[in-house]
Amino acid sequence: MAERRTEAHHRNAEGLDMQAPEAILSSLAAGQVEAAGAVHAAIPQIAAAASLIAGRLKAGGRLVYAAAGSSGLMALADALELPGTFGIARDRILVLLAGGDAALKDLAGAPEDDVDGAKAAVAQAGVGAGDCLIALSASGSTPYAVAALQEAGRRGAATIAIANNRAAPLLEKADVGILLETPPEVIAGSTRMGAGTAQKIALNMLSTLAAIHLGHVHDGYMVNLIADNSKLRDRAARIVAAVAGRDPQEAAALLEASGGAVKTAILLAAGAADAEVAKKLLDGAGQKLRPALSAIRGEAEGATLRSRQNRT
Repeated sequence: MAERRTEAHHRNAEGLDMQAPEAILSSLAAGQVEAAGAVHAAIPQIAAAASLIAGRLKAGGRLVYAAAGSSGLMALADALELPGTFGIARDRILVLLAGGDAALKDLAGAPEDDVDGAKAAVAQAGVGAGDCLIALSASGSTPYAVAALQEAGRRGAATIAIANNRAAPLLEKADVGILLETPPEVIAGSTRMGAGTAQKIALNMLSTLAAIHLGHVHDGYMVNLIADNSKLRDRAARIVAAVAGRDPQEAAALLEASGGAVKTAILLAAGAADAEVAKKLLDGAGQKLRPALSAIRGEAEGATLRSRQNRT
């Protein structure tokens, strides 16, 4: 069997344990940077996957992650942040982690091989047509990840695979395969390092682009965030102030009137009659702020033109 890059010996690893601490850390840092660079080659596939995710979420489906070990932790980190950052409903995001909740306390290796457990998890979650499942595995051959992806695909879900080895079974079985061809790990096979870093970056890019497609980002601002603590309430007010061109006090008042919804508050600042009108404008614009703002400006310009015509 051909050696996997994730298991290969790193060029700087010889005598690593005898080097000075600073030299060891320098090699580890360089390894992380090299791994991060591997993501650039996968941008076309990440773009295709993000479009697939956005389409399923927009149509009412769910985004499901399936993975084991370190890849599972990368998936969990991405999934848990989506509701707060982009306002995606928590019941629309699901993580299937090999070993279940117990893996959060003891990341044992055996569950990675649990093919039946993966199939059962997909079935119990009701994954099917309308959903999208992302399976992650550094090797690209982890039985749990491969079985989850295959079962989800059999049930009609769209499937995305992320792996760090070329020609991996996981990539070949997915609708969209994302190869993150990271170099050998400084600690051979320790994929929580370079491979994990590349996976985390790719997941961040993937979910962020999907959120942009869904209208949750405007001019680089998180306009669909859930402001459920003082820091985020302050951030929400600053976003409204920046986008709407209002002072912080006005922005806070607009947020209050909108029930804490950033996009709605911005539309109120732009001239929407009330929160309900703003929500209807957003619905008509597919939840995207820019066309909703254009609609308000168009109405205002039309009203001005009609007024001038009436005076002549």
